[in-house]
Amino acid sequence: MQIKIITAKTAGMCYGVKRAVARARELAADCTVYGELIHNNDVLRELGELGVSKADKIASCPRDKTLIIRSHGISLSEYAEIKALGLDYEDMTCPHVAKIHRIVAEKSKEGCGVIIAGDKNHAEVLGIIGHIAPGTFRFTFNCAEDLKKSIESDTDIRHNALILVAQTTFDLANWRDCKEILKKHCTNLQIFDTICSTTTERQEEAAILSSKCDLMVVLGSPESSNSKKLADICKVNTSTLFIENVKQLDIQKVKALLTEKRRAGIGAATIAVIAGASTPAEKIKEVHNIMNEELKGVINTEDSLNSVNSDGEIDFMAEVDKTFKRVYIGNRVKALVVSVNKTEAVVDIGTKHSGYIPADELSNDSSKLPTDIVQKGDEIECVVTSINDAEGIVQLSKKRVDSALGLQKINEASENNTTLKGNVAAVVKGGVIIVCEGAKVFVPASQSGIPKTGKLEDLAKKEVPFKIIEVNESRGRIVGSIRAAQKEENDAIKNRFWSEIEEGKRYKGEVKSMESYGVFVDLGGVDGMVHLSELTWNRIRHPKEIVSIGDKLDVYVKSFDPEKRRVSLGAKDPDANPWAGFAKDYNVGDVVNVEIVSLTPFGAFAQILPGIDGLIHISQISRERVANVAQVLTVGQKVDAKITDMDEEKGRISLSIKELLEPMPVPEEQAETRNEIIYTDDDVPAPREQLETVYSDDDVKPDEATGELTNEAE
Repeated sequence: MQIKIITAKTAGMCYGVKRAVARARELAADCTVYGELIHNNDVLRELGELGVSKADKIASCPRDKTLIIRSHGISLSEYAEIKALGLDYEDMTCPHVAKIHRIVAEKSKEGCGVIIAGDKNHAEVLGIIGHIAPGTFRFTFNCAEDLKKSIESDTDIRHNALILVAQTTFDLANWRDCKEILKKHCTNLQIFDTICSTTTERQEEAAILSSKCDLMVVLGSPESSNSKKLADICKVNTSTLFIENVKQLDIQKVKALLTEKRRAGIGAATIAVIAGASTPAEKIKEVHNIMNEELKGVINTEDSLNSVNSDGEIDFMAEVDKTFKRVYIGNRVKALVVSVNKTEAVVDIGTKHSGYIPADELSNDSSKLPTDIVQKGDEIECVVTSINDAEGIVQLSKKRVDSALGLQKINEASENNTTLKGNVAAVVKGGVIIVCEGAKVFVPASQSGIPKTGKLEDLAKKEVPFKIIEVNESRGRIVGSIRAAQKEENDAIKNRFWSEIEEGKRYKGEVKSMESYGVFVDLGGVDGMVHLSELTWNRIRHPKEIVSIGDKLDVYVKSFDPEKRRVSLGAKDPDANPWAGFAKDYNVGDVVNVEIVSLTPFGAFAQILPGIDGLIHISQISRERVANVAQVLTVGQKVDAKITDMDEEKGRISLSIKELLEPMPVPEEQAETRNEIIYTDDDVPAPREQLETVYSDDDVKPDEATGELTNEAE
């Protein structure tokens, strides 16, 4: 009897699972996995032996280990919890799952309800739900029958603006039926085909093989959604064994099936091995080899349709070789990065060839090394540029794919006037070159945002925002403007500032410039002024005494004028107001020891306490007439003075040294002379008290506005 044992082309781990498992193996005892990394007990057991631990709750993850997010993905709230706890993590979410997250997040924010085809209790579906905007209508179903019942009872499904997505491993036939049902009942529905391409190919191959084979052996865990679906597909067409590993392979059942067919006169039989996305290649090979070994008594190896080795056994690797695809120059292929060095990246494109991407074909940015662009385990798209079958080498280009995709995105950005970001790769004559999405964008010096006196070199190797102002595909010319993007950003910041500003609101600003009367503070796109008197409670002559350009300053809004775009700020801490304590502890009539801090033509200012100064008027310095304050007092001198007046509202204190001095005795002859000259209205000589009042220096006071001395008696 001729027996053919074949292995499905799509059997085994998908890229997302391979990547997560490989990273866990690398980190080993230094990592913790959130949930089940993979639905394969053999792999989990191996990882456990390497020291990889598992956490069912984020809060229980060790702080000293890297947390691995499995390929199924997690919700936004779980991401927030990880960041709040300050955990070091590596996100191994499958790119296909991450795409669904982006779709439901964007569309639900736009007001669309979300319908999900999948198992509502599966980790992947729970993660998808966790990216839907709060309050959004959502519905999850697992089969066409459930969907029909729900449409009949729930009017929201029929009338709302909706989107439809699927769990990446959802059954393909079921998906087609569900789409047709929804199209008939929902008039405002957007459908996103989010079933993973690998899943689609694997399910299609399972259907084809099972319709042609006498026995299907499906390898996978009972907990694996995609593996169970493969088994369900195969069971419809032929006898099927669903096992997790070689230990569960019932070889007697296989022999009995083959014997039965031989008795029925069937001279040939075909057995196919297919596996879910969580099954390692070595497990598939193990099952294949054990069947070959155990079926020797049944299989006529001379007539076998399989490749055989020198021992007459099935050559597993030869069978795998048959499944390799062919490639041609110009093909666009997916490549898995195997290793990276300074000159190239080595990749696997699923053929027998070794794939190489030279450094200059990885990116348009010549300043970057290959290790800056790709890492081991990355899956990238490339174009085949040359093939050498004799040496088994394929040369590829990543930048050509990037450039094509980038040009498409740049055209969209130009049409929608959106802002892009890119790295300044080179400074050239007349401007700079930005690499964005794999495409080169020229920014003229006039659009660089650098002033004429500045240097374009300051932009080198920096990531900058820019707008597209010209796209000429025929000439291969793309022109951008950094200045336009900066202006749009600044205008948005200013508009947001003026919409949110209010009196008393506090800001942390940066001192941008300084004048003798105050400082200008950048509040984030808008400048406000802090007057000299609002900088500190202490008396200063110039802002430079306490602040410098570039200092950070805590300020609050005193007043603002949106029309004139002016903001008046204060920086004095109200809680530090020295007047609060001074008014409690000091009264008019108290004698204080003060320090002279400044001299003026009309008197001297003296510090009573830090932040509290009083004025000793020139008339209150001495019992004798003082013509020049500097001849009597000096800055830094300490004297006793009496508080004669306090105005807390205006912050003014009057002091007197004179009132603490004994009155000066008047010589006898001067008193007689003055009595002879000065008379009262009754021609009676005025008493000495009246004479002193008439000629008292107390009547000499400075004008509050000008500081000039006046005599009220005049």
